[in-house]
Amino acid sequence: MIAYLALVLATGAERIVELVISTRNARTAFAQGGVEYGKRHFPWMVALHSGLLLACLAEVFLAGRPFLPWLGWPMLALVLLSQALRYWCIASLGPQWNTRVIVVPGLHLVTRGPYRWLRHPNLRHPNYLAVVVEGFALPLVHTAWITALAFTVLNAVLLLGFRIPTENRALASLAR
Repeated sequence: MIAYLALVLATGAERIVELVISTRNARTAFAQGGVEYGKRHFPWMVALHSGLLLACLAEVFLAGRPFLPWLGWPMLALVLLSQALRYWCIASLGPQWNTRVIVVPGLHLVTRGPYRWLRHPNLRHPNYLAVVVEGFALPLVHTAWITALAFTVLNAVLLLGFRIPTENRALASLAR
């Protein structure tokens, strides 16, 4: 259980690093005339992703979920692969990467890295694939199946109902 605690805390530390990068990139985008879309759903995204980490720990420690090697090791591999994909996305987008939806007039969609295969607006970008995989795999490393199920459903509602439509509207604004 201590190793799982370390994994979840390391994931939380990664999120803090990502927020620092995102904040820096947002300042740059706004300085270049960027316009933010979807401000109302952003706090819900933060709450959901923070809740994932807290729920992982709560379910494992309070419900006594065991580590099952046949499930835990493959899920850990998926967690690590999702992190690699996330940082490939961040590196590929460079200063355009952000946790918010900010459109900078004159910038073009990135088509390098993983964006060669998964592009806007269908799946926003491969970062969503990383989030989806991490959202079910991280809890299942230690059989926190309720957290995996709840996050997957809530994330789907947030992505499909709010985030992707917001991004589609933001991208359509570039065509005007």
